[in-house]
Amino acid sequence: KMAGSATPWIGSAYLFLQSTCKTIVLPSLYESSQKKPSVFKALKLALADSTGSVNGVDMLKVHCSHPHLIVQLKFCKQENCRRFLQSYREGALQESLQNHLQLSLAMTTVPLEMELKAGNEHLDNMLKDEDRCLECIYREKPDRLRDEEISELEECLKSLIVHQSINNNTAVKGCASLNAPSLPCPSQGSSLSPQVTFIFQGQHFANRTLTPDDHQKFAKLVSKKWKQVGRSLQKNCRALRDPVIDNLALEYDREGLYEQAYQLLLRFIQSEGKKATIARLIAALEENGLISLAEELLGLHSNEDCS
Repeated sequence: KMAGSATPWIGSAYLFLQSTCKTIVLPSLYESSQKKPSVFKALKLALADSTGSVNGVDMLKVHCSHPHLIVQLKFCKQENCRRFLQSYREGALQESLQNHLQLSLAMTTVPLEMELKAGNEHLDNMLKDEDRCLECIYREKPDRLRDEEISELEECLKSLIVHQSINNNTAVKGCASLNAPSLPCPSQGSSLSPQVTFIFQGQHFANRTLTPDDHQKFAKLVSKKWKQVGRSLQKNCRALRDPVIDNLALEYDREGLYEQAYQLLLRFIQSEGKKATIARLIAALEENGLISLAEELLGLHSNEDCS
């Protein structure tokens, strides 16, 4: 009843994790470039255990919100989601994650508290009603694509597994193995990929993530065309689907055009993360004839305002 036969079953939920041991702070471990691959590996393996498949549930993003580590999950099949809920309800997921963290981080024990939410619903309060939980998760469609960092960590983990099988290792303890020089882990930073450029008016510009300065300039200068720019960005950004842009216009009507434009770009940046690049914004501006604003953002010193 929740989805027609032609429509794939897709839902989203947030898993809140917190260590009950004061000396183990999960967000700090995940923010550490050395420990991050180890924590990610434990998350990935525990989630695979909970559904019986590596692809049973997808991690879209991991948020560090002290003292919680918050994992945004995406389910593509109702059956996988049902298995996950059973594992969560029975405490098997918690036990699995504690064990995997213990192994990956080479610690004696990593006691955890967990909480599961879908939208405003606290699923822990309704775990006995599995169908209701499924409905809540199904109602919450994922509002983002998978974060770039997650993709990099997945590649790192795949390399590690290949590396292990070559060396006939069955288990890895501690993060040293995860940071072996032969593995292209994200902890190495931006040196992983060569500098990407894009062309504007015949010139090459470095493609970079949008800055607070870009954000403010855009909000100040885009004026009435912020909606058109939003619809151009919408083509590759689920978080800016039509109702969102119209709702922003209503919600921030009293605050005026600056705030409406600011909130639009804020949604884009929050949803896309590292993929919220200057190239994507410049392309949207060009599409709507806002050349002088594009020049301003690229430091070409055009003083004309966009209207």
